[in-house]
Amino acid sequence: MTLIYVMDPMCSWCYAFQPHLRDMISRLRPGIRVFCYMGGLAPDSDQPMPEEMQQAIAQTWHEIEKRTGTPFNHEFWQQCQPRRSTYPACRAVISADLISTGSGMLMAEAIQKAYYQEARNPSDLSVLTELAEEIGLSRKRFSSQMCSEKTAQALFEDLTFCQQNGIQGFPFLGLETPNGVKVISAGYCNRDQLLQRCAALDLF
Repeated sequence: MTLIYVMDPMCSWCYAFQPHLRDMISRLRPGIRVFCYMGGLAPDSDQPMPEEMQQAIAQTWHEIEKRTGTPFNHEFWQQCQPRRSTYPACRAVISADLISTGSGMLMAEAIQKAYYQEARNPSDLSVLTELAEEIGLSRKRFSSQMCSEKTAQALFEDLTFCQQNGIQGFPFLGLETPNGVKVISAGYCNRDQLLQRCAALDLF
C-alpha cells in the first residue's frame, strides 16, 4: 500500500498539519510506503511580495494560529523581505532527499521551523544552504544538487503529478489504488480526524 502526500514547505497549512502527519506515519502498519510530492505554490521570483499579498498571508497565519494552536513568529514580516517564491524551498526538499534518502522530510521540517518560528526567509538560497548544513548535509554538495538538472526534472515531475491528479490544495493526503488516488485529506484536518480516516482504511 502506498500513501501519497503532497505539500509545499512554505505552505502554512502544511506547517500546521506536519505534527499530525508525523504521528500518523509512526502508526502505519509495516509495508505501507509514503511518497512525498512537492506542490509548488509559487515559481521562482526575485520580486518583493506585493503589500496586499503580505497582509493577506499574515492574516492567514493568525487564523491558523487561532484555529489550530500552531505557533507563528509574526516578526517575519518586519525582519525579512518576503517574495512569492516557493520553488527554491521545494527544490531544497528534493535535493536533500536525492543526497540522502529520508532527508527530504527533515529538510521540509527545517524549512518550516526557520520560516514560521525563526523568521528566516526560505525563498533565499543562502537560508536553504544553511538549513542543509544544519540537518547534516554538505553545503557544497547541496548547492550543486540544487542547481542540477535532476532536481529540476524531479520538481517538474512532481508538479505534473499534481496536475494530472487534480491536486490543487495542500496539504493533500491520499491512498494509491488501482482506480486512482483515494482522498484521505484534501486540505488541513486535525489529528483526531486524520487518525480516524486512516483507521477506517485499515492503515494501522
